[in-house]
Amino acid sequence: MDLRKLKTLIDLVSESNISELEITEAEGKVRIVKSDGAASGQPMMMMQAPAMAAIPTPMASSQSLASAQASAASAAESEAAAAATAEATVTSPMVGTFYRSSTPGGKPLVDVGSTVKVGEPLCIIEAMKIMNEIEADRAGTVTRVFCENGQAVEFGQPLFIIE
Repeated sequence: MDLRKLKTLIDLVSESNISELEITEAEGKVRIVKSDGAASGQPMMMMQAPAMAAIPTPMASSQSLASAQASAASAAESEAAAAATAEATVTSPMVGTFYRSSTPGGKPLVDVGSTVKVGEPLCIIEAMKIMNEIEADRAGTVTRVFCENGQAVEFGQPLFIIE
């Protein structure tokens, strides 16, 4: 987004009754929030850069341009692969201690190769002395277990992959 367009948007917000304006374009995202008048009375602007911006320079050779395009294509492929994996990844809904079985020293609820149904318990996470069963959100086969028994886990940490 060019500077003149931003200036116009800022002037529009400051002269109108609009308290907040957010615009998303290919170049990025702009959010303009009008302050309550405590500071200078001017709107505050926040810009978010695009996730991946590949801008070739005019002096770039065709070889470096081709390598930049190839790296952008490989990044897009890896993002697609990660998205496909993310759909099959069971993550921790809380911070706590990961347990594979329901009793100390007991048989794990699931192992690699186990077939699970939706709602079937996969593990237990202890948080604040409360045992929380983590259930499968999809049916399939457990292909990977990321955590060891008794390991501390964080919110959003991958626990299993179910395919």
